[in-house]
Amino acid sequence: MSPFRVYIGWDSREDIAYQVARRSLLRHASIPVEAIPIRLPELVAQGLYTRPVDPLASTEFTYSRFLVPHLAGFEGWALFVDCDFLFFGDIADLRDFQRPEWAVACVQHDYAPKETTKMDGVPQTVYPRKNWSSFMLFNCGHPSTRQLTVETVNRETGAYLHRMQWAKDEEIGALPADWNWLEGWNEKPATGYPRAVHMTRGGPWFEAWQHVDYAAEWLAEARAYEAEAA
Repeated sequence: MSPFRVYIGWDSREDIAYQVARRSLLRHASIPVEAIPIRLPELVAQGLYTRPVDPLASTEFTYSRFLVPHLAGFEGWALFVDCDFLFFGDIADLRDFQRPEWAVACVQHDYAPKETTKMDGVPQTVYPRKNWSSFMLFNCGHPSTRQLTVETVNRETGAYLHRMQWAKDEEIGALPADWNWLEGWNEKPATGYPRAVHMTRGGPWFEAWQHVDYAAEWLAEARAYEAEAA
């Protein structure tokens, strides 16, 4: 079996968030997984990313995430996920949603944050289909997904990319909400855990976000990673 390819956004300000997302993902996986960081400096050096700096971009992977189908060779399935996730579920379960008619699948939130800032003071913006693109299961060979060429990703607007205007509405599949459970927005389950917690407002790697839901579990994962890396 070929490893399931998971591309995780990496930001120089949040390396520990990436490491925790990666470790928790791999720890719960029952299938081989290849976890690949989306590092902007590497993409720039390779000539794959040429967009000018966007002052409204909240992370270094705001736009580069849409290069995942290209990086995957426009073949098979690949997942993109933001770095501010903590996994409790088995990524193997996403194979149930690999439907050939879908170009992409995601949790289709109707999300309008109340905060005006997030993370380390980054402005919080509101737009249609917000957070849909934070967890995307790409059908890389689908004709609509193949439109995400290097040229398109570097040229098109944020609205075109993040609102998934490159795919028809019926080609956007729906994942269960607990694959992109928004901390501070979704209701906490009475028992058990969501399969993937998204600390989209900010997480315990920032001083101001030490007491969010599942902070204790995140901190435990971070300590385990640091012990292994020492």
